[in-house]
Amino acid sequence: MTTYTLRAKRRRDALRAALFMSPWLIGFGFFFAYPLVSTVYFSFMRYDGLNPPTWRGPENWTYVFSDLPKFWPAMQNTLWLAVVMVSCRVVFGLGVGMLITKIKQGAGIYRTLFYLPYLAPPVAATLAFVFLLNPGTGPVNSFLEAVGIPAPSWFNDADWAKPALTVLAVWGVGDLMVIFMAALLDVPKEQYEAAELDGASPWQRFRYVTLPNISPIVLFAVVTGVIGAMQYYTQPIVAAKVASGVMGGSGVTFQPGYPDDSTLTLPQLIYSLGFSQFNYGAACVVALVLFAFSMAFTALLMRRRGGLIGSGD
Repeated sequence: MTTYTLRAKRRRDALRAALFMSPWLIGFGFFFAYPLVSTVYFSFMRYDGLNPPTWRGPENWTYVFSDLPKFWPAMQNTLWLAVVMVSCRVVFGLGVGMLITKIKQGAGIYRTLFYLPYLAPPVAATLAFVFLLNPGTGPVNSFLEAVGIPAPSWFNDADWAKPALTVLAVWGVGDLMVIFMAALLDVPKEQYEAAELDGASPWQRFRYVTLPNISPIVLFAVVTGVIGAMQYYTQPIVAAKVASGVMGGSGVTFQPGYPDDSTLTLPQLIYSLGFSQFNYGAACVVALVLFAFSMAFTALLMRRRGGLIGSGD
């Protein structure tokens, strides 16, 4: 086969591969690359969505990091949710999955009961939780007061608002439960039997048998959970509106973050800057910061997989 024939064959193979990849390439270009480049571009512009953009240089970045008072509270809240809320969801989901796999009778009923909350629409679930945790009339506080436990104000208290959102997230942990159950059922029983013969305790069996086998699933749950926490918008803003008594409507303005910016997240700040204040340049800066943190968290988790959750190799 001549050199010309080999080159022609390689070109045909490359063209065929590009043809099969074209749907992904088109989607990547239109829905990821172009929006990302546009966001970087507008972060250096003065743009209100009505007038043509004008060059502003690094002023938007300086404004966000130095002069925007709500940026750092939003950053702290988002990082708090990414660490605490995701950790609680993963631990609770794994615990429930392990518990249900040990149940001999009625496992299907318990699996359904734990999975049903995940199917509840986010707005409806948040509304229900705000009423359940109402400091004055909610049944949760009524029960706590009846047993002599000081009842917090939950969504009306800056110290308890994020823990209340975490409880809401843990309540809808059915998706992780199902994923962990599938992974736990795939762990070879022979390894458990060998560990028992060696005298391993339940904790040692979990540490050296269960966890290494399901480590890829734990990593998946943590990474997707962090990405979801970085995009957390609906639940905190609905909870803040209901708890503050401002449900919106014509002529009603609402500043997200009630109480005292404790529920303000970066996605809420992006929406407020872009669509309430029409400061698209600053909104693009916050969006890029959010993107950078999401990529950094994901890269850290992928790099530290062996040290964080064990290795299945």
